[in-house]
Amino acid sequence: MVEVWAAIAGASVGACALAAKSAGRESQQGRDSLVRLTSSVDNLSAQVDLFRREQTAISTEVFARLSDAERAIARLEGIQDRH
Repeated sequence: MVEVWAAIAGASVGACALAAKSAGRESQQGRDSLVRLTSSVDNLSAQVDLFRREQTAISTEVFARLSDAERAIARLEGIQDRH
């Protein structure tokens, strides 16, 4: 009977040790995943910032050209009105 209780106690200790080891490994995997996700979000944020800066520069250039074209058209219309 003592052997049965010893076997049960040994199996319980082994199961607890295995569960603790598994939880530690899952915890480490969770931390690794969190680090990867955090760095991915940081990279994505940097890319979005770069995209916004580029779009702002493009918009500024497009509107400057549009303004020049509008002035040129206004000059041409003014010349045509006189004739």
